[in-house]
Amino acid sequence: MKKFLLPVILMIYGFTSAQETASPAFLSDSSDTRPLQEAVVRAYEQNRRLAEVGAPVNIVSKAALNRFGNSSILPAMNTNPGVRMEERSPGSYRLNIRGSSLRSPFGVRDIKIYWNEIPLTDPGGNTYLNQLGFYNFQSVEIIKGTAGSLYGAGIGGAVLINSMPAVWEKGVSADYGRGSWNTQNINLNIRMGDGDHRNIFSYTHQNSDGYRVWTAMRRDVASWETQVKTSEKQSIHAYILYSDLYYQTPGGLTLAEYLKDPRQARPPSGTQPGAVQARAAIFQKNFTAGFSSTYHFDEHWQNTTAVYGAYTDFRNPGIRVYEVRQEPHFGGRTVFQYKTRLGDNSLQVNAGAEAQKGFFETRDYANKLGIQDTLQTDDRIGNWQYILFAQADLKLDAGWTMTLGASFNRNTIQLTRTSMVPPVTNNIHFANKLAPRLSVMKKILPDLAVYASAARGFSTPTAQELQKTNGLLGPALQPEDGTDYEVGTKGNLFHGKLYFDINAFFFKLSNTIVQRIDSNGIGYSINAGGTDQHGIESFVSYQLADAPRNFFRNVRLWVSHTWHDFHYKDFSTGGHDYSGNRLPSVPPQTVVAGADILLQPGFYTNVTFTYVERIALNDGNTAYAGSYNLLGARIGYRKFFAPRWKLDIYAGGDNLLNTHYSLGNDINAAAPPARYYNAAPTVNYFGGVSINRLL
Repeated sequence: MKKFLLPVILMIYGFTSAQETASPAFLSDSSDTRPLQEAVVRAYEQNRRLAEVGAPVNIVSKAALNRFGNSSILPAMNTNPGVRMEERSPGSYRLNIRGSSLRSPFGVRDIKIYWNEIPLTDPGGNTYLNQLGFYNFQSVEIIKGTAGSLYGAGIGGAVLINSMPAVWEKGVSADYGRGSWNTQNINLNIRMGDGDHRNIFSYTHQNSDGYRVWTAMRRDVASWETQVKTSEKQSIHAYILYSDLYYQTPGGLTLAEYLKDPRQARPPSGTQPGAVQARAAIFQKNFTAGFSSTYHFDEHWQNTTAVYGAYTDFRNPGIRVYEVRQEPHFGGRTVFQYKTRLGDNSLQVNAGAEAQKGFFETRDYANKLGIQDTLQTDDRIGNWQYILFAQADLKLDAGWTMTLGASFNRNTIQLTRTSMVPPVTNNIHFANKLAPRLSVMKKILPDLAVYASAARGFSTPTAQELQKTNGLLGPALQPEDGTDYEVGTKGNLFHGKLYFDINAFFFKLSNTIVQRIDSNGIGYSINAGGTDQHGIESFVSYQLADAPRNFFRNVRLWVSHTWHDFHYKDFSTGGHDYSGNRLPSVPPQTVVAGADILLQPGFYTNVTFTYVERIALNDGNTAYAGSYNLLGARIGYRKFFAPRWKLDIYAGGDNLLNTHYSLGNDINAAAPPARYYNAAPTVNYFGGVSINRLL
């Protein structure tokens, strides 16, 4: 299939409409690297330009995604200050916004993620972000800090994923990429209909042998999406996505093992098998179907309502336990919006509700060299949560914008262990929580604004965290509870050439949930008292050239800087006092800088440099992962070679400095010896071709 996919596409469409004129939409260049302050974002249901949103919000555009190899969104996500995404092995994602990886041995927790209008985060609090392939992302909005006033539980923030192209182009595209360690990525995308009747069919296959021993992966994703404008008042959006993911998990290494051979998988130790002997891996299948409707009643009122159903089949043979999970769930979200003019001022009110219900089953078996053996536990987990929210935005003629919002949250979990005789049931009801947010923004100049906000948020434990901490038979984990204060400024100077977005935050968290790993490699969590988390996050870009007719069509320099000062305020456990220690997993400083150059003939270059300061690996701050520098680049040629054909050929490399470093570390691993380290790939290369045919 790899050898014949592109030729087949060429044969099908090569002789049709050869003399047709390309539409202006198709002539838009996805390599455009101009600042994003003009982009309209959905964050907090405001639908405003990024420069007019009084909150720390970042955008990952399609152009930003295409700066790197077309196999993962990770490097594009990491160009944003305050955001740290890790891939411990191909397919194993971990997403950290302001330190939230404290709770994530793998996957995504403490962050509410939406795919189009529906929650991708399940009612158990977990998000299978890795069910999406690279081509399922058209743009991403990252809301940093407490966003519970509109998005419910999740102190780490919220992420809004959009899968529909911003500019509609009817046609067919085929992509093929190849990289080091037998990495391949194939994508076929068919777009039918017009701007009012859109249909997209997409299929992606990805595989890799991985840098380390026992890090092979395979992912297949098929999706269908439609967006129909049924009348001047109503539009409908529906989508179906199925993904089948397999990846091997090599396990953490001790420092001695890491220094001796960083590519090895976790070796056998005592009576315990190693990762290869245990056949440690993830088998994950996800199915999601959703439907949304937006209806404009009149010039003042509109409603958007979305419903979805999803099912996850998850199997994880680990070092000691073979875990099997079936997780069907469904839910919905509705938002009513009212807009009106009050003289020279404007008022927008959003109010609505979101609810999710899950029926999970989890079984743990003994793992006999990759085969499930004796049943150890059999749990039934019923999840039920809902939020009610309201928000008012008042925009005054004098340049002031004030936002006041709040949500009321309810979360209930029923855990039943059927493997016990008689079965034991524990009903856990987390207290009703009110999550308010107040934001004030003032335009100092037409393109310069300052803002301040205060918010309270919380995050309930996930179903898996409750199971692993004896939530069934003993005291359950308590929700995290935090207060966040933000000040910031954003805007343009020098006729829009200089764009900046700088914010500082002061965050206090109580009942902080932190991860620990026992000697068998099993993760569990505890409440760790209070933490103080302060930081400054900055993004600055300068447009050196923006002249489509000149030889240098577009030249931009940019830098992203994160400074995080995260410490335990008061935390004592097991006879140890960790008060004042640095929170593990959070680098104090991260710098990402880049240069983007687009030339008139169609050649382009993207260069990225990353510096990450050393990272504490345990609560006692006795072990660290060293600091590191990374250099990556992509060069390519993007050109129309016929009226309706567009070609993009590219090549590049990551970690061109051949830095040896550990990524996605296992935080608070049991000692001795502690297995903290997961070696990241050394220098590696990629290349690919993309053909787009407009119909």
